[in-house]
Amino acid sequence: MIDWSSLPDRAPSDAELAAVSAALRSPDPVERDERAYPRLAGWVPGLPEERRPALGDAMAARFTDSEVQARTFAPLVLAAVARAGTLRPDWPDAFARWYPAETDLRGHHPELGWLHAVAHGADLLAAFGQHPEVDPEPLTVLGAARLLAPTDHVFDAMEDDRLGHALALTLTRSELTERQEVGRLDAVADVFAAGRPGPVPAEVSNTLRTLRVVHLPAVRGVRPAWRSPQVRALPHGAAVAERIAGVLAVAAPYVGWTG
Repeated sequence: MIDWSSLPDRAPSDAELAAVSAALRSPDPVERDERAYPRLAGWVPGLPEERRPALGDAMAARFTDSEVQARTFAPLVLAAVARAGTLRPDWPDAFARWYPAETDLRGHHPELGWLHAVAHGADLLAAFGQHPEVDPEPLTVLGAARLLAPTDHVFDAMEDDRLGHALALTLTRSELTERQEVGRLDAVADVFAAGRPGPVPAEVSNTLRTLRVVHLPAVRGVRPAWRSPQVRALPHGAAVAERIAGVLAVAAPYVGWTG
């Protein structure tokens, strides 16, 4: 049992770091979300560089964990490690194998608390998307794959906002060409064009709403963090906004999109 009151604000021992890391896997939402996660996230920036890779490795390994809460909280801590500047090449690969394949997309569970696979994964996508050593182009492919993966779950806890924000941040990378940025929408357009009359599939609804989120920063720019005074422009924002409008018009012509 962890004595949370005795833990240091900085420089935890190896034993303390291991114990809190293990608590991040707990099915108890208080232990996991209110205690373990903020403690780990607070420690990461002050951890010596040589200690961060082991923590990142532990989080990347959890993408194959049998417990959903272990899988869905790992990206939050791995994102903190990446934002601190530490990266191993296999971490984006491990994330890419998990993110579009995760089937439990519930935002909140009455007993487990927040799970939020899509939103927490979006935070890691944003962290990788802003890391200079990560190729941003596969991340745009990954975002589209997550949106189009068949599901029965309609986003109900602002997952579309989190994923849209992450994609917009990734699209600010200057390495991306205009064709790479708008090309990711071809697969979405194909899915929309293949639609048939009847109830809108959950993944189509999720994609429609997420693209509407991306359209706004494509036009006005995106803030890298909550309440940040900085606004980053998308280098190919006008082309992205125009292509999104055209794709949305395929599935929702009645809202007045043109393209």
